[in-house]
Amino acid sequence: MNRAISDVWAALGADPGLPERVAYHRVPGLLPSRLPVPELARATVAACALAAAELAATRGGGAVPRVTVDDAAVAAAFRSERYVSLDGRPGGGFAPLSRFWRTADGWVRTHANYPHHRDRLLTALGLPADADGAAVARELAGRRAPEVEEAVYAAGGLAVAVRDAEAWAAGQGAPAGGRPALDLERTGDAPGPPARSAAGPAGAGAPCAGVRVLDLTRVLAGPVATRTLALLGADVLRVDAPGLPESQEAHDDTGSGKRSTLLDLRRGADRRVFEELLSAADVVVTGYRPGALDRFGLAPGALAERRPGLVVARLSAWGGPGPWGGRRGFDSLVQAATGIALAEGGGAEPGALPAQALDHGTGYLVAAAVLRALTERHRSGGTWRVEAALTRTAHLLTHGTDREDPAPGASPGTGRGGAPAPRLLERDTPRGRLRYAPSPVSYEGGPRDWARPPGRWGADEPGWRP
Repeated sequence: MNRAISDVWAALGADPGLPERVAYHRVPGLLPSRLPVPELARATVAACALAAAELAATRGGGAVPRVTVDDAAVAAAFRSERYVSLDGRPGGGFAPLSRFWRTADGWVRTHANYPHHRDRLLTALGLPADADGAAVARELAGRRAPEVEEAVYAAGGLAVAVRDAEAWAAGQGAPAGGRPALDLERTGDAPGPPARSAAGPAGAGAPCAGVRVLDLTRVLAGPVATRTLALLGADVLRVDAPGLPESQEAHDDTGSGKRSTLLDLRRGADRRVFEELLSAADVVVTGYRPGALDRFGLAPGALAERRPGLVVARLSAWGGPGPWGGRRGFDSLVQAATGIALAEGGGAEPGALPAQALDHGTGYLVAAAVLRALTERHRSGGTWRVEAALTRTAHLLTHGTDREDPAPGASPGTGRGGAPAPRLLERDTPRGRLRYAPSPVSYEGGPRDWARPPGRWGADEPGWRP
C-alpha cells in the first residue's frame, strides 16, 4: 500500500485496517509524469471511495463494502475538463495569456482565464486592454519574475514566479512543511443529524441520502468535491454571486448531480434566503481564499456557531498560515511556486503536470474528509471542520507519495504507446448530448452515475429539494 493513502487515512482518523479492503486495477501508461502523479491520483480516489463505503456501511448496516480503484477511470476523471463536450463542442482550455513567460531572471506563470484577471494582468504590466501575447512577452522579458509577481497581485491579478522546491520550502512554503494533507477535527458537541429520507433510503447506493450541501466553491477542486457528494446522493446546491463570471463549460464538467443558484449576499433579501438554507444544511464547502467570505459571516467558526452539527470544509490554494494565506491561486500557479513546474520540465524550461492533479486530488481529499465527518457525526454527533489546500496536496505529491509505476519513457504529458482511450459516458440533456468522464469513486453496490446531468449555471431556485 502506498504511504500516501495510509497517511491520508490516518489524517482522517479512520480505522487503519480498512485500506485492506481496496483493490487496484493497474493500467500502465496513464498520466505520465516525472513525479508520482498516477500514484497520487490513485491514493486520493481510494481514500474517497473508502470513506464513501464506510459511510454506506454506517448508515445502512453491514460490513464496509469492498472498494475498487481503476486507473483508467481515475486518469479520465483527473482530466475530466478536457473530455466534457456538449453536442460535440468541447469546453475551453487555458486562455492565451495563461501560460509560462520568460523574464529577465527566469520564468513567471500567469493565470488569465477570467476576463477580469486578464484585465488586471494587463493593467499591472502597463499594457492596453487589447494587448496580445507578443506584447506581454516583450514586456515581461525585461522584468524580474518576483517584481512581476508582486505587481500583478497588487493589481488583483494572478502571476507567480517559478521557483524550485528549495526556494519554496525556505520561503512562502515554510508554514506548510510537515503538515498532513488535510485537517479533520471535531470542533464542538451537537446532537446527531435528523433522519431525512427525501433522497431515498441511505445505503450503499446513496450513503449521502438526505444530506444537504451548500456549495460555495469555484474552479476546480471544490466543485470536484461537491460533485462527488452529489454522486453519493447528497442534495447539493451551488451558490454563486451574480457579479462573478463563470463558464458554462466548466459547470458542464463539475455540475453533475447538483443544482445551481445565484444569491447576492450584500442584499438583505438574498442574505435571508441564504440563512434559511444554512439553517437546514448539513455541510458547507467553501473554496474562496481565506478571509474572502468572512464579511458575510461565512468563516468556518461563524458558520458552526449559527448551525451546530454542521460539517464545514474550507479549501484554498495556498492554505491559511503563511504570507500567502489570503492570496488567490489556481493549480497551475501552485505548480509554478512549489517547484513542481521545474521538476516536470526536467531542464531549462518549466513544465506542467499531465492533469490538474492538485485540483482534482484536493477535491477527492475534501470529499473524503466530509464523508468521514458524516460517518463520525452519525455515530456520535458533533460539529466538524475540514481544512485543505492545493499546497498541501502538492507536498503530498512531492514528499509523501511513493513511485509505484515505472517512470515514463516519454516526456511528461505526451503519453506512451498502448495507453487505452478514456472510457467516457454520454447522456441526453435538455441542452444537448453531453459527453463526460464517469466518477472514479467505486465500491460494491455504489452508484455508477449521477442522478441528473448538469443544468444551466445559476438557473435554479434557491431552496432544498422537498
